[in-house]
Amino acid sequence: MTTAYDAVVLAGGAARRLGGSDKPGVRIGGRTLLDRVLAACPDAGRTVVVADPRPTARPVHWTREDPPGGGPLAALGAGARETGADVLLVLSADLPFLDAATVRRLLDALDAAPEAEAALLTDAEGRDQPLVAAYRRAPLLRELARATDRRGTLAGGPLRLLTAELRLTRVTAAPLASFDCDTWEDIATARARIREHGNVLDEWITAVKNELGIDLDVDTGLLLDLARDAAHGVARPAAPLTTFLVGYAAARAGSEGGPEAVAEAARKAAALAQRWAAEQDEAG
Repeated sequence: MTTAYDAVVLAGGAARRLGGSDKPGVRIGGRTLLDRVLAACPDAGRTVVVADPRPTARPVHWTREDPPGGGPLAALGAGARETGADVLLVLSADLPFLDAATVRRLLDALDAAPEAEAALLTDAEGRDQPLVAAYRRAPLLRELARATDRRGTLAGGPLRLLTAELRLTRVTAAPLASFDCDTWEDIATARARIREHGNVLDEWITAVKNELGIDLDVDTGLLLDLARDAAHGVARPAAPLTTFLVGYAAARAGSEGGPEAVAEAARKAAALAQRWAAEQDEAG
């Protein structure tokens, strides 16, 4: 069962350890930190970002805590009031490696524990991450109201006021899922990580799709095999031109085509490249 949920993303902090820079707007792999977090929850019913409005890769609803800069507890209160789903995913906007699989693990953990009021991610050191968590909305609003009654305001309040009284279940973080960017050193680490051999291709393809507004699963192995066949069997410049033509052919298939149209066009082009190479072998 897929849990219906709304998302609240906190993106309005002061970023003091970054010298007051616009942390959600810092780019890692060509995408802003905020857009990277938004990509992890694409199926949220409503996504509320607590910050001043800015361009984002997908539509969101904007709100702001009162007063602005009142801290994460106040920001969470402002965001939660703009939601309506029974389950709220709460995220900070500085998680470059958060992915949809981790989000789904949190939602599934909450769904599997009916007595729990929140599912929190825990990092490698076992620390709870209340800003990488799924909450049941009613208990969350209850604790926010209690904190307001005790202090008179949510501004400046610690997040432990929220989680101390909630019944919790916990999800152990996958590697890097809870990595957050608080300093320029963290940002440099994240930028270096995505350029590692095992990550760079997926990161690049995702960034290109984001830039071009393409929502399509790409079989990179299929296209790389095609590019190899065209380069070896025809000529090196044939590789990028062939993959471009495959994309163009798939686009002409229209919205009914999708990944299957890409695969079919790639298969035809690969067969042609192999026939071309066979003719050269015969001539040789």
